Amino acid sequence: MERHSTPLKLDQKVFDLFDDYVHGIIDRRAFLDRATKLAAAGTTAGMSATVLLDTLSPRFAEAEQVSKNDKRIRAESVTYDAPAGTGQVKGLLARPAGEKGTLPAILVIHENRGLNPHIEDIARRLALAGYMAFAPDALTAQGGYPGDEDKARELFAKLDQARTREDFLAAASYLAHRTDGDGHVGTVGFCWGGGMVNTLATRVPTLAACVSFYGIAPELGAVPKIKAAMQLHYAENDDRINASRPAYEAALKANHVVYELYRYPGTQHGFNNDTTPRYEKDAAALAWKRTLDFFQQHLRGSPGNAPRP
Repeated sequence: MERHSTPLKLDQKVFDLFDDYVHGIIDRRAFLDRATKLAAAGTTAGMSATVLLDTLSPRFAEAEQVSKNDKRIRAESVTYDAPAGTGQVKGLLARPAGEKGTLPAILVIHENRGLNPHIEDIARRLALAGYMAFAPDALTAQGGYPGDEDKARELFAKLDQARTREDFLAAASYLAHRTDGDGHVGTVGFCWGGGMVNTLATRVPTLAACVSFYGIAPELGAVPKIKAAMQLHYAENDDRINASRPAYEAALKANHVVYELYRYPGTQHGFNNDTTPRYEKDAAALAWKRTLDFFQQHLRGSPGNAPRP
């Protein structure tokens, strides 16, 4: 069942405040204090601070598109070695049921809460689209996604980011060397994961296609190393992420990187996430169609794709 078929009409200050909370710029107490002041100013649609926080928080079950019990796919928990990072990392691997041949693979990178049910659902959606999708959990060493978004954010803030990058570099290698993969590997990520996609593109020359949703730009000096085709999705109302966009696009152009860049009018950071009121149905549908078309073009044996390492 779809939770937010129409966007919740809230003042932009409310969305900005929630964005600060989600990304650890302020804590829960600060959010509630500031939301109370916004409520007094009449900008929270008549909701109290606690009701507002609950309304803005994810509803995973209501937005699930592909059930974990869907017989059309085969999904399993797997573990891979990341010796330069945190050791062993767990993740969800999903592929079409009954498919006996090799498939192109897509590395799915979560937001700053670890492998929550929404990202697992994204992996299953990609499996239905005919890919082998793998979604690692950066919180593996902390016991995995804890089932609570606040606790997940707290755990995520404690990660050693350099080691976590190594975990995802190892994940890309793991996918490239699976015998049930055809050697073509792409990646898609959201928010923190979108930034990780941009970074991996500068570090893994064998990636064929990279899709970043509202991700921070990589180190610009590393952009010349990008060999993959890039697709970048940005929200309109997302000053924190958009600040890095112009220089990133200029670097992509200057280095003749194949890329597509889209900015979606009227949208908030996280507009593709259909578990929260920041979701924008039409923009998300268009962005997802573009994503699937992009992977179809660059991961289905098109000329110039990388062979199996």
